[in-house]
Amino acid sequence: MAIRQDDNRPSRRFGLINLLLIGFGVLLLFSNFLPNPATQVPRVPYSLFIDQVNADNVKRAYITSDQIRYELDKPPAEGAPTVLATTPIFDMDLPQRLEQHGVEFAAAPPRKPSFFTTLLSWVVPPLIFIVVLQFFARRSGMGGAQGALSFTKSKAKVYVPDEESRVTFADVAGVDEAKTELTEIVDFLKTPERYAAIGARIPKGVLLVGPPGTGKTLLSKAVAGEAGVPFFIISGSEFVELFVGAGAARVRDLFEEAKKKAPCIIFIDELDAIGKSRAGSMGMMGGNDEREQTLNQLLTEMDGFAAKDKPVIVLAATNQPEVLDAALLRPGRFDRQVLVDRPDLSGRKTILEIYAKKVKLADGVDLDKIAQATSGFAGADLANLVNEAALLAARAMRTTVEQKDLNEAIERVVAGLEKKSRVLQPDEKKVVAYHEVGHAIVGHLMPGGSKVAKISIVPRGMAALGYTLQLPTEERFLNSKEDLEGQIATLLGGRSAEEIVFGEVTTGAANDLQRATDIAEQMVGTYGMSEILGPLAYDKQGGGRFLGGTNNPRRAVSDATAQAIDKEVRSLVDRAHDRALAILRHNRELMESISLRILDKEVIEGDELKDLLAASTLPAEAALSPAAVA
Repeated sequence: MAIRQDDNRPSRRFGLINLLLIGFGVLLLFSNFLPNPATQVPRVPYSLFIDQVNADNVKRAYITSDQIRYELDKPPAEGAPTVLATTPIFDMDLPQRLEQHGVEFAAAPPRKPSFFTTLLSWVVPPLIFIVVLQFFARRSGMGGAQGALSFTKSKAKVYVPDEESRVTFADVAGVDEAKTELTEIVDFLKTPERYAAIGARIPKGVLLVGPPGTGKTLLSKAVAGEAGVPFFIISGSEFVELFVGAGAARVRDLFEEAKKKAPCIIFIDELDAIGKSRAGSMGMMGGNDEREQTLNQLLTEMDGFAAKDKPVIVLAATNQPEVLDAALLRPGRFDRQVLVDRPDLSGRKTILEIYAKKVKLADGVDLDKIAQATSGFAGADLANLVNEAALLAARAMRTTVEQKDLNEAIERVVAGLEKKSRVLQPDEKKVVAYHEVGHAIVGHLMPGGSKVAKISIVPRGMAALGYTLQLPTEERFLNSKEDLEGQIATLLGGRSAEEIVFGEVTTGAANDLQRATDIAEQMVGTYGMSEILGPLAYDKQGGGRFLGGTNNPRRAVSDATAQAIDKEVRSLVDRAHDRALAILRHNRELMESISLRILDKEVIEGDELKDLLAASTLPAEAALSPAAVA
């Protein structure tokens, strides 16, 4: 590929002119400070001046505030200067003395500025301004912007796919439905005439929504790579500037550049930075005028840039679609919303296979097990998992990544790093052991799609003194009331074990209680699983759908209803607590034996743990459903 070289001779000529101007200004500046021989007058002491006045040897004098210049009537010697100068002092009698001795005296006439001084005052200031302006213009205009005033220019980066950096749909996995939707966009960019012939109109905008790390940006790059067109990528926050109107100007500049390179794709990441609903700021003081002007300009550009022969398609991504302005989502702007969700089991396996090609895997590594153990992981989580496993293998001086490295990487992502330096006291270690075994026994007997895979009393993360790892056995998208009650009972298993063995509770169950209470509140207020309160939703479904928000505010309800909700939540947690106590009392001997073993080994997993938990049984009172108990 030929590389075009620009002729920089005009630029060199312009630089030479700048150097000449700078040199001329420096000469003018220094010329003002150089001594002028014509104006040099010998200085004498003031006392000599007074003596010469008293001797009637001074013909005339010119007096200023800083100098007295006088002319002698008779020089003291032949060739001596006749004009002398002295520095005045505070002498109120000087005018009378001069008048008595017949000396002509007056104030000195104002000095007429020289030609160089006048030229300096008129030429140098604008010259300095021009040089400084050109300096900033040349420095900030390297990328084609218009110098120091480039804050109104778009900061979008142009990604032109080549053979090395090209991203295609083969590099994206786990989002098959989203790829199917975007394939149509690629087909239109390649053959727009086929759609125009039948009268079809391709969507102007496609909004990718989903949790962080699911591959929205990667998908948009794959669209550009498949279509082979230029790809403008910019973040929503890059439109917002300190200067009002700069964001709107950048939007205009972005679409003007896109039209020149059409057909092309504009990708705006984090669209919610400029696309938030304007309804919230209506009638309120201090609204964000800059963001609203930027949004209005974006709406205008999306209405007017359509061209059948050279299309420009806008892709955007956001984690908060619920906060976007309604005008932005209407048909004709962002016609489609494509959900890019977390991958399912087969999608996780495909993603793991893609990233596993970048590292050296040992023979016998089972990615199916890793995919089953990573339910809820996004694509970025899986990429980080494989990288963590490779780092662990390199740290252990191994040349390949083994299965245990991947398993340890999962625990790192889920529970955090091992804190081997955190040494527990013997009595604390015993409490942690019984606590985790309580979780394991109850979790093993409760219904649901998870199994207990590991028990550890090695501290991890910031606060976990031990943990019980449960891995899903199947993909589940719905949970029944019985499943949720089983989850609450499992969470309370650790606290229940402490009550049975030690007769008291510790602070180790703080996170368990928080999660159990959240599940119970959702059962009553969100899922309508209370027989007393009925199928009503008492929680407001606010924002944060893809950002993990769970603390939804409660609707405005009466005091009686609020008390009934609190009573039902307490009843659900109490029933789960009683169930956990019944299970652990029934399996007291097994709990003691497993606890003694984990105190010795610190970690129990695999077939050993499976065989131990197989001996646990469910008591009759715990097997009954809560509805039957009630």
